[in-house]
Amino acid sequence: SQRNWIGLSYSQVQTDFSSNRVRRTFTDFFHELYQHIIVPSSPVRPRGDPSLLFVNAGMNQFKPIFLGAADPRSEMATYRRVVNSQKCVRAGGKHNDLEDVGRDVYHHTFFEMLGNWSFGDYFKEEACIMAWRLLTEEYRIPPERLYVSYFAGDATSGLPADEETRHIWLMPSDHLLPFGMKDNFWEMGEIGPCGPCTEIHYDHIGGRNAASLVNADSPDVVEIWNLVFMQYNREADHSLRSLPQFSVDTGMGLERLVTVLQGQRSNYDTDLFTPLLSAIQQRSNCPEYRGRTGEADVGKVDMAYRVVADHVRTLSVCIADGVYPGMSGAELVLRRILRRAVRFSTEVLQAPEGALASLVPTVAHILVSIYLIYFQIMDIINENEAQFLSSLKQGRRVIDRTLQRLENNATLFPVPVAWSLHRNLGFPLDLIGLMLEEQGLSVDQRALDVLAIENENTSVGDTLVHLDLHSLAQLQSGEVPHTDDSPKYHYSLAQDGKYVFQPCHATVQALYCGQTLVSEVAGGQRCGVVLDRTCFYAEQGGQSHDQGYFIRDGLPDVLYPVEAVQLAGGYVVHQVTAAEVLRKGDQVQLYLDEPQRLACMVKHTATHVLNFALRQLLGSSVEQRGSHVAADRLRFDFSVKGSLSIPQLQEIERSIHNIITENNAVYMEEVPLARAKDIPGLRTVDEVYPDPVRVVSVAVPVADLYDSQTDRWTSVELCCGTHLLTTGEIGDLVIISERQMVKGISRIVAVTGDDAREAREAGQVLTQEVESLSARLATVASPSLADANRLAKEVDNIGNAPKGNFRQY
Repeated sequence: SQRNWIGLSYSQVQTDFSSNRVRRTFTDFFHELYQHIIVPSSPVRPRGDPSLLFVNAGMNQFKPIFLGAADPRSEMATYRRVVNSQKCVRAGGKHNDLEDVGRDVYHHTFFEMLGNWSFGDYFKEEACIMAWRLLTEEYRIPPERLYVSYFAGDATSGLPADEETRHIWLMPSDHLLPFGMKDNFWEMGEIGPCGPCTEIHYDHIGGRNAASLVNADSPDVVEIWNLVFMQYNREADHSLRSLPQFSVDTGMGLERLVTVLQGQRSNYDTDLFTPLLSAIQQRSNCPEYRGRTGEADVGKVDMAYRVVADHVRTLSVCIADGVYPGMSGAELVLRRILRRAVRFSTEVLQAPEGALASLVPTVAHILVSIYLIYFQIMDIINENEAQFLSSLKQGRRVIDRTLQRLENNATLFPVPVAWSLHRNLGFPLDLIGLMLEEQGLSVDQRALDVLAIENENTSVGDTLVHLDLHSLAQLQSGEVPHTDDSPKYHYSLAQDGKYVFQPCHATVQALYCGQTLVSEVAGGQRCGVVLDRTCFYAEQGGQSHDQGYFIRDGLPDVLYPVEAVQLAGGYVVHQVTAAEVLRKGDQVQLYLDEPQRLACMVKHTATHVLNFALRQLLGSSVEQRGSHVAADRLRFDFSVKGSLSIPQLQEIERSIHNIITENNAVYMEEVPLARAKDIPGLRTVDEVYPDPVRVVSVAVPVADLYDSQTDRWTSVELCCGTHLLTTGEIGDLVIISERQMVKGISRIVAVTGDDAREAREAGQVLTQEVESLSARLATVASPSLADANRLAKEVDNIGNAPKGNFRQY
């Protein structure tokens, strides 16, 4: 029997299993011997599942089956036996291994999960028999090295011990161990399918009884396979109900299995990593990788090897699946991963700039089953590395300078400085902790968490320093000139398609603190700073203010974060919390938060195009009644009789997409106000305009708009905001809501770029859920009261289910 306790010596373990062979053996075993359908891995970006940042388990793509929500017309609805190898990322969210990567030899942010599933087909006995046969016969793992755990029951939940599973496993009692809810009961979430599980553990040492080390976090005895038996549903009241259909969900990490089969103790010593580690060594000035950890790893060199190897795999797979480093959600996590990798590569391993991206072809060679378009991936990594390296150098100087000022016996690093590195230079907080750890210091994590929460929850508008009338009069009587903010428009589009924002140098003209103009402010004080010139955009015209920081001449390592920017009587007031003393007359260099500015530019140009599309569809009677442009979305209020229909909203989107596809130039020019009012088709709103006024025109140069020199109907508006130079940079636009605010006034909210793509995916998932429910309703001729209540509950769940940050029209 495949379950017999057969004694094989350790020398009989196969050591010629390449990672590709291990993966192929797994899928072929279930496909050829047990008629499982091989399903390709889904992308690491979840398909319409806003509860996940990344796909983090093999079962993610099959959740609709477990939840009974699979479209009955889809192929997925026919699945009974399935096998696959799923790409997974565990970084951020509930499953987050990022901060452990590098410290040991088995944690990863990217890994592959081998799994087999039964959806209402076979159950416990067949699953256990298959697993034992694969491990001991196909992979030839000695049975005496294997330990199996099963569910011991839980009196509090009223759950009995899983005696059925215990009797299936024919092995000595000291290798068959009971554990409770924490280790051997698996749940999909707070509600949903769940059940007991049985786990298979492997003893790397052998020749002993290692039962006491099972589930004890021992690196010598590790779990390699988890077989979950889905037989209950966790209800909203936390009770458990038996599922109408029992299923099996198994998961085994490829990296750990390969480590066992190749006779290694570390995942990084297998062929999944050794080519990468060799490539890293060739690009660095460090000795070859030796696999050391903890205090034995002097200078954290081997830790750096592991971090870079792990992270470049994650970066390559994520970018190949359409997740790029960015500013929110999964994109922000990937940005954090990239910055950790850059820091370890350049500072610890002393590799040159570009070394990280040069590893991508090696990743593509190893992961042949998911071969990558690596030139594009390399470009993205190189671009992001270059952005971070300048911040890394400046951040290192900030840390070094701060350390010089600390007392010799100090053990804690100042929290405000750590937060400044994170907020203004984009340092991941865990990276700051690692850098300080190398210096024998730490930072108060609880205090950092408090700052993060305060930063998220505090409304900047509630704490702004507002110039009062008396102070404004003082500035004017003191003949302080109004701020020259024309540098906010000083940006250009480089040949590589990236926006270049010119640097700006300025002089402190005035400081405002405690409703008083002062000559200097001390470190830690919140104040308003008036400069003679600025490249920061002050909130006006419906566009959010810029963020960023400035540094003082002669003090390049101290950052003064600019939290908000206001316009008051011709003066631009920068809301700043002084990092150190700041005096009137100080010279400063200004640095924009460029991604935030660019995101606002995208939304503002998209707003103009939306306004034009509305007029095209509804006629010139449409009047703008308000708008707001932020980095994450745009809002547009307009006059209309009644709400728009779905076909009308779709027509508006199509019109906008045409303009995006045409990649029209955007022209901006200051002209006398009287002259501007002669432009045919000009869109204005009820507000006071400056003179001269800025005209923004799409596709047609401003000079051609006068005297009917063009017959092209286009978007042309008076606007002081910052805009893209071409419409193609909008990328995509999706209207996520439209509703009447009051009678005759409607509001549209829209997103662009990656957020637009996510909104489309969320909408598609919602459509599939509705169609699936409709199909099931059609099959119920005369529903019982219980059926009617259940279906009504499903309808209510669909209507109230959160779809990320979006609700489709």
